[in-house]
Amino acid sequence: MAERRLLVLFGSQTGTAQDTAERIGREAKRRHLWCQVEALDSCDVANLIHEPLVVFVCATTGQGDPPDNMKMFWRFLFRKNLPAGSLCQLDYAVLGLGDSSYPKFNFVAKKLHKRLLQLGGNPLLPVALGDDQHDLGPDAVVDPWLVALWDKILALYPLPSGLEIISSNVRLPPKYNVRYLPEDSPHPDSELLQQTAPRAAPCELHPFAARVLSNQRVTAQSHFQDVRLIEFDIAGSGIMFSAGDVVMIQPQNCPEDVQQFCQLLCLEPHRRFVLEPTEPGTPLPPLLPQPCTIHYLVTHYLDISCVPRRSFFELMAYFSTNELEREKLQEFSSAQGQEELYSYCNRPRRTTLEAMWDFPHTTCAIPADYLLDLIPRIRPRAFSIASSMLAHPERMQILMAVVRYKTRLSKPRRGLCSTWLASLNPEQGDVRVPLWVKKGGMKFPADPATPVIMIGPGTGVAPFRAAIQERVALGRRGNCLFFGCRHKSKDFYCQTEWEELVTKGLLTLFTAFSRDQEEKVYVQHRIRENGRLVWELLSSGNAHVYLAG
Repeated sequence: MAERRLLVLFGSQTGTAQDTAERIGREAKRRHLWCQVEALDSCDVANLIHEPLVVFVCATTGQGDPPDNMKMFWRFLFRKNLPAGSLCQLDYAVLGLGDSSYPKFNFVAKKLHKRLLQLGGNPLLPVALGDDQHDLGPDAVVDPWLVALWDKILALYPLPSGLEIISSNVRLPPKYNVRYLPEDSPHPDSELLQQTAPRAAPCELHPFAARVLSNQRVTAQSHFQDVRLIEFDIAGSGIMFSAGDVVMIQPQNCPEDVQQFCQLLCLEPHRRFVLEPTEPGTPLPPLLPQPCTIHYLVTHYLDISCVPRRSFFELMAYFSTNELEREKLQEFSSAQGQEELYSYCNRPRRTTLEAMWDFPHTTCAIPADYLLDLIPRIRPRAFSIASSMLAHPERMQILMAVVRYKTRLSKPRRGLCSTWLASLNPEQGDVRVPLWVKKGGMKFPADPATPVIMIGPGTGVAPFRAAIQERVALGRRGNCLFFGCRHKSKDFYCQTEWEELVTKGLLTLFTAFSRDQEEKVYVQHRIRENGRLVWELLSSGNAHVYLAG
């Protein structure tokens, strides 16, 4: 009988596609299939020719772009020299996750499906196009599609005799077992980030622990929004960047949340443990030291402030000893309960930790072994770099608005990364932030004669500050900036810097302060007023136009 083996590959930017891929992995285990779930860039693409059965789950980002963790796979798959029939032994299915309010809805999934077909692959089903805009979210498409998929797969790979599908009432084993170490075992200090320069340029698996040099509020105290200009010391890191590049920052949970979480789950923060995979071949999470403390796991790894997904409630229901709580958890994880779940979780932006407070009997019964199945890891956050190495060698700056807003919940919602960064005070000692750099989507013209028109309202001005510093250092003129904010006296970022450059004739600046007069004035009004200049730069100067929000 053919080997009952399934490979589930995902391309995920925010974690939704990964969550769906892991769901397919769990459903495969219930059908006794040997199943591996991994990111597209983590698998060896050349081995696809030996795979009998693959399910691809991929999101579309930006303007129809593949997510970061499938970019290498994407480049390989579209190589011109791949032979037409190279995937003729492959049975496959593609599940796309997108948002129909974007013009290139599910572009990646559609294009992947078509390319696999060109290479001789055999589709088990038409491509599924999950849509965030649907009242029930992508699950409206995913749920029925998966029912059809399992019918197809079980027709090709029937259950071995004597085995039945494991009922959904039975809890599957965790991915890892947590083995606590004896309290007196010797331990190296695993909590410290590497502060020496890594061998290669820093990346997600080996970030550089950059020292915070300054953390300055650049909006007036009376202004509703707290915006920071933060400077990092990157000396010795090997980091290089140019205007338009992006810095990735790995945030951490605040101490109060960590303490609450440990209390709710009756965990001892100082306890040390090692993770042991329950199935051979399962890799350990790359960003967790081994051995590790509970404190490190909850502070640096578990995203306890994210809005929980349907899969969270599904798994929680298995631990529930309280009938009322279990019924509610089962409702939230059912197809019919998705609107209810949306108004409980997504609309008010309720966090995982807050949801756990609402299910206290269940929460204190969660075994530590299941923590990594239950809660996703903290994702890095991206910021436009707001400075140039030519103006500030060995330094890097970001311009960051602290995310804070109200929903119907009594406690204001706070952005995990911006709140953490804003709280760092370099005057209180050596404060470090794990970071690395990614190439950005903005490329500024190489020809020094080409003028640039930059439209950057609010913190959208960040990449243009880097570009202007870089271009001024290279002696390039033709820098035109449209900047907008609410009040000249409250949130006019980098005002002195711009005014000095204007005085020196190195910058043409147009400002729109929307609330400083009766009728609101925005950057588009200033562009219209200066239409003649803009057109001149475009028509005879071949100007490049950049827009950042």
